[in-house]
Amino acid sequence: MRIAIAGFSDETCTFCKDLTTVERFESGTIRGHAIIEKNRGIPTYVNGYLKVLEAEGAEIVPIVHASKGPGGFSSWLVPECFEKYANEIRDGLKAAGPVDGVLLALHGAMAAANAVRPEAEIVRRARQAVGKDVPIMVTLDLHANEDEELAEAADAVFILKTYPHVDSEEIGMKAAECMVKTVRGEVRPYTACRRPGIVSASIYQASDQHPMKDIYDRCREWEKVPGVICASVAPGYAYADVIDIGMSIFVVTNDDPELAEKVAQDLNDLAWSLRESFTEPLPDAKEATRLAMKYVSQGLRPVIIADGADRIGDSTHMLKELLAQGAKNWVIPCITDPKAAEELKKTAKVGDEVTLTVGGWYDEFSGTPVEITGTVEYMGCPEYTLVGPMGKGSKVKEGFVARINLGDNRHVVVAERMRGANDSAGLSCVGLDYNDLDIIVLKDRVHHRAFWDQVAKADIRTSVPGQGPADLSQLHYNNAPYDAYPIGRKWTGI
Repeated sequence: MRIAIAGFSDETCTFCKDLTTVERFESGTIRGHAIIEKNRGIPTYVNGYLKVLEAEGAEIVPIVHASKGPGGFSSWLVPECFEKYANEIRDGLKAAGPVDGVLLALHGAMAAANAVRPEAEIVRRARQAVGKDVPIMVTLDLHANEDEELAEAADAVFILKTYPHVDSEEIGMKAAECMVKTVRGEVRPYTACRRPGIVSASIYQASDQHPMKDIYDRCREWEKVPGVICASVAPGYAYADVIDIGMSIFVVTNDDPELAEKVAQDLNDLAWSLRESFTEPLPDAKEATRLAMKYVSQGLRPVIIADGADRIGDSTHMLKELLAQGAKNWVIPCITDPKAAEELKKTAKVGDEVTLTVGGWYDEFSGTPVEITGTVEYMGCPEYTLVGPMGKGSKVKEGFVARINLGDNRHVVVAERMRGANDSAGLSCVGLDYNDLDIIVLKDRVHHRAFWDQVAKADIRTSVPGQGPADLSQLHYNNAPYDAYPIGRKWTGI
């Protein structure tokens, strides 16, 4: 049994300004046997493929795995970028010779200037290489925006059920198991698709909280029914202004179209009944800071503030409020500011007192620049290993960062490119111990909870301006369907 594996993955924020180029992708792209080496032992889709295929004794044929290198979000993939990697998958499959199946690690929220439905087109390119009789199966992130075209192009679609994403390996294994059984002739997958017409901000999509928990609980109940191989619901990605924006449902059964359609419709109806739960009001920067300080005064520490709207890292809304309200013992692990970082690199050293202006440079959502004065306590390009459940064991190599102590144990990390601290390694690498902090402001929505829920005493979701806000009415959509709830013209009247 020869099974090819490949990937082409991006979560494209079309509300960012900078287009996504080949150069941005090449720094994150791996090819050939390196795909196996870099994924082995890391909880990824590909490691899930490897576990199943190696246990089966299959020959694994790695082609290419393309994804963006480190940094903040970027906008539409330029045609050259999409064509390069979609064709590299196709041509690599042709060059590999006959295979019995193809496993594709995609994302589902790619937005390409020259491909209306990029993931379906990637599958079609792969199909050109292997022919109509070779099964192609796809794994997707739950932020996928997909529709029937993908169900028609691929033989089966498998989507994460956890956010934070801690089941990537599990979903990879499920896809590979289905592939092995299909090649053996034990399974004949049928995929049904539904589109409930709901668009939701990522910060409402945590898989262990209402409403997504309700939906995933129903998926798991259906998966106990004989013949149901996988029931998946992707709540979607609201920050790609594309025609298939929003929630999608994919149900895979063993040669049972009637059952697949029944399950898909049931999940569709449940999701629609819960639609209003995806628009709960959240505190703004001022209120979030006030709440955090209140919790700290009650002995609850550390407190996480999730500034989920900032996709570039330069937002100053939370920084301003922490300073204005006199909070102490806090850190913002990232203010992305390439110019400020370069200035520090050239003119400062650890121990220096510096005054500089940071953030607020990217767009109208970023807030205004803020002048800070403090002591440089760390400078360098951190390298570390993730310790949290999501991506545990993955190696991280950052660009230049500098940690500045503003006094009263208040810290700002100025970075040349966006960085995070979704587990404690992102703090310890710059010399900080979270046990010494009261408030940690993360430019994240849900992923941090995989680690910080075990540590933090409170986690405050926010609604602040940004390229990916909780309040979708802040954004202007050109391509969303007329009836997409709540952003379509049917609901907004605009």
